[in-house]
Amino acid sequence: MQTLPDLLDKKVTLLSIGLNPSLPSVQAGFYFANPRNRFWKAINNSGLHQQALTPSLKSCFLMLEHDHIGFTDLVKRPTAGGKDLKANDYRLGSTRLQQLIKDIQPDLLWFHGKMTCQKYLQYSSQKHLQTRWGFQTWRLLNSSVYISPNPSPANAAFSLDTISDSYRDLFLHQGLL
Repeated sequence: MQTLPDLLDKKVTLLSIGLNPSLPSVQAGFYFANPRNRFWKAINNSGLHQQALTPSLKSCFLMLEHDHIGFTDLVKRPTAGGKDLKANDYRLGSTRLQQLIKDIQPDLLWFHGKMTCQKYLQYSSQKHLQTRWGFQTWRLLNSSVYISPNPSPANAAFSLDTISDSYRDLFLHQGLL
């Protein structure tokens, strides 16, 4: 199966966790590559960098090296949309993600969308935890948890401004702004 590899190093302090790779992202070879995805616009609106980042693998590596933001997905199987994922995808993904978090021990887990976090929790020992937007009152495997709206084009319920504000809140808290 062709998918996006995790983009990590030993300095990752903030782990960005998407639901699963989109087909355009796998084809392009970098995270959030779908031209309709609002991730890169929200990153630029958040003020994380003085110069705008272009959607590219180079920008992903810049965020990894400069901001210590790593990239992964809950489920590594690419699909046209989240509706195509099955229970076993989430079960396997949750187990894989738990091990990844134990291995790299980031300070903060950044889930893109409540569903991403809820599906992770559903197949973990912490399934009783309740999610809300922003910082959670609980931790996962010694890491703080932040949930922002998913920037996917399928999630039109949230405006670009709302997503950008969420990112800005996260980056301010992390001392990146």
